Amino acid sequence: MGAVILIAAAALGVFVNFSVHKIEEGHVAVYYRGGALLQETCGPGYHMMFPFLTTFRSVQVTLQTDEVKNVPCGTSGGVMIYFDRIEVVNILRSDSVHETVKNYTADYDKTLIFNKVHHELNQFCSVHNLQDVYITLFDQIDENLKTALQKDLTVMAPGLYVQAVRVTKPKIPEAIRKNFELMEGEKTKLLIAEQRQKVVEKEAETERKRALIEAEKMSQVARIQFDQKIMEKESLKKMSEIEDSAHVASMKAKADADFYTADRLATSNNLLLTPQYLQLMRYQSISSNSKLYFGKDLPSMFIETKSMDPLPMTATDSGNKKLEDVRSFSKI
Repeated sequence: MGAVILIAAAALGVFVNFSVHKIEEGHVAVYYRGGALLQETCGPGYHMMFPFLTTFRSVQVTLQTDEVKNVPCGTSGGVMIYFDRIEVVNILRSDSVHETVKNYTADYDKTLIFNKVHHELNQFCSVHNLQDVYITLFDQIDENLKTALQKDLTVMAPGLYVQAVRVTKPKIPEAIRKNFELMEGEKTKLLIAEQRQKVVEKEAETERKRALIEAEKMSQVARIQFDQKIMEKESLKKMSEIEDSAHVASMKAKADADFYTADRLATSNNLLLTPQYLQLMRYQSISSNSKLYFGKDLPSMFIETKSMDPLPMTATDSGNKKLEDVRSFSKI
């Protein structure tokens, strides 16, 4: 009886050991029974299955990186090159696990990614020469490969997405590689010469701009000085105009004053020189004369004053002169 219990316990232990299994986080389990894929899928955790008859495969549903190594590629020129490693970052949606595994098995990445990378890369190399693949278009290979993969996966496995593709530099024959290295060295020298030329041109351009700035500054200074001189001349001109206006006003005021004086003097003389005043002045002038002249041959009599100015005399003055002359003659 004890042996039966022991055997039953052992059988139970074996059954539990082979029926309980663990699924890691980020994975989904798919089950096979008799080689057929069951509809059931399980997420992370511990699960049970019928041992020996049922098996399971864990499928990753988080980001994973598939490495495709040593991919041969023939260029359009007939040169065989090898890509040492191509990395494809992809993710499978959890609700698409059963459909993808059903169509392409649990190793779906071999069919959908590895084989597809070989195909697309050879398609690219076959229409480009070595120069394009190795140098000119190398930076476009990863993007072109990603686009081609995703285009096919959208149709064949809608739940599988390619996030990125990284392509390493391909291996080329040693002789060709040396030629490329020499060519790259010459290109580097050319680039250095071009950069040196650009530096010289930039320095010359900087010097030219500095000279232009200096010339513009001098021009502005000269313009400012010229404007200052013009302003000074205009100020002097305005001052001269003001002085001239003041002088003209002064002269005009003086002329007006002289005219007023002369006018008032003339008016005064008109009032002063009456016939009686003129007669008085004449008599005063005759009384100051030192000599009198008269005679029959003189149409009129003149009197010589101390200032030698002749003064015409009237008839009365002439009679007095004759009387004086007669007295002088009788004495002789």
